[in-house]
Amino acid sequence: MTAHRRLATTAGSLLALTLAVSGCTSSGDADDAASSSAPETTAAPEAQPIDWTDCDADIDQIIAGRPGSERDLAFSCGTTTVPVSYDDPDGGTLQLFLVRATLAGQTGRVGSLLVNPGGPGQSATDAAIQSALTLPPDVVNRFDIVGVDPRGVGLSTPVECISDDDKDELFAADPRATDAAALDAAFARVDDIAAGCAEEYDEALGAFSTVDSARDMDLVRQSLGDEQLNYLGYSYGTTLGSTYAELFPEQVRAMVLDGAVDPTATRQEFAEAQAQGFEAAFDAFAANCTGLIGGCPVGADPRAFVNELLAQAAAAPIASSRAGETRQATPGLILNGIRSALYQPSAWPQLAQSLAAARNGDAAGILTLADTYTGRNEDGSYSNVVDANVTITCADTEEDVSADQVRELVTSWGATYPLFGADAALGLYTCSAWDAPRTPLPERDAAGSAPILVVGTQGDPVTPLPGAVDMATDLENAVLLTWQGSGHTAYPKNDCVTAAVNAYLIDLVVPQDGVTCPA
Repeated sequence: MTAHRRLATTAGSLLALTLAVSGCTSSGDADDAASSSAPETTAAPEAQPIDWTDCDADIDQIIAGRPGSERDLAFSCGTTTVPVSYDDPDGGTLQLFLVRATLAGQTGRVGSLLVNPGGPGQSATDAAIQSALTLPPDVVNRFDIVGVDPRGVGLSTPVECISDDDKDELFAADPRATDAAALDAAFARVDDIAAGCAEEYDEALGAFSTVDSARDMDLVRQSLGDEQLNYLGYSYGTTLGSTYAELFPEQVRAMVLDGAVDPTATRQEFAEAQAQGFEAAFDAFAANCTGLIGGCPVGADPRAFVNELLAQAAAAPIASSRAGETRQATPGLILNGIRSALYQPSAWPQLAQSLAAARNGDAAGILTLADTYTGRNEDGSYSNVVDANVTITCADTEEDVSADQVRELVTSWGATYPLFGADAALGLYTCSAWDAPRTPLPERDAAGSAPILVVGTQGDPVTPLPGAVDMATDLENAVLLTWQGSGHTAYPKNDCVTAAVNAYLIDLVVPQDGVTCPA
């Protein structure tokens, strides 16, 4: 079980995704009705009880040996139902899946802390388990850690309409092959997948919007017995959290939005910011590697090394030594592996070694990194993170970028951002092909909410720092905390950030707006 899939945020695409439970099942009837939610509703559905079961044995087996597994935690798994459409609360329902972790001997309990790791499409139940192991003891002592897979994600009536074979083909495709024939083939792949998902779900494909998930979250809050919401959201989780705060400002007790997705940026602006951010992150990786005392495994010029490796893989895909592996590493898979490792500096040594091994004919390491990014399992199956990522992203926007516009951007961004620009541009076509009802994200000022803490990281390649600045500016009662570090998101990686977030969550002590924590 992986807590943080390395998928990025709302720019998610079938072409690039340049945007992060055993023995349990989930079912629902999301195909019985379609969602056309809007910020105003005519009826208030009642929160349904949560059917909890003890799942300690299953989860203890999964987390055995992990750091934090020695904590005396009790795990419960639960299900509850929510309306498919909030315009028709008495119509069909779908089922949500939850995990709750409770530390033995809690003192001064505040309530539940809902966590969401982002994506969209990453499992919040996985994140709750990992958070229970890794969040500061003071926080786990005061809160039950709760993860709710949003509708369509994980085990909450998962959206599943893209085959494993299609995903293999998509991720293996070379995004830097930008001749007319290659682009036509890329657009055709997306058209075919979009048509397949529309055929599978029809109008109900629009039921998986962030607005609807935010409404679900308030029903879950009530079902948990909490008067107000305590929330920790990362990456896309900041979009979900800020949408909740807009719809239910008076229900916010404490909300931490870490690695904020820019609420004012268009999809094109955000995709370009990510391309720029990943190029900068690669340069930081290269500088770090070449500064190592023992020498850099990929030589004195890592960018040139990677370009040569991509050319090598384009001419002859690279085999893997991993037992049972039938794939070979193509340029697309290599770039996904690189992107995966650029999320966190802690993965840079693994990236350098994996690139060097691939150049020597063994792609096992780079394929492992790529699979972490895309949600591919060892048996060749995938989680539904890709299906959910695209479905939610496209349900949230009415922006469309035409194939002709994408062709122009592929050329210009490919020149400006050589490793990641073409990939980012290609991803903009996905929602143009998507045939489903849309529920655009609302403008968010969350007027009347309690103070909200927005956290940004100076060297975040996935959700660049200007997004956090804009989020804190737009939310009426938000304050901004900046970490001068690198990687995606900040809490609880840094003592200064951790102290500020802990004080806010536990005692509602709000840091001064604009505080900066050193790297």
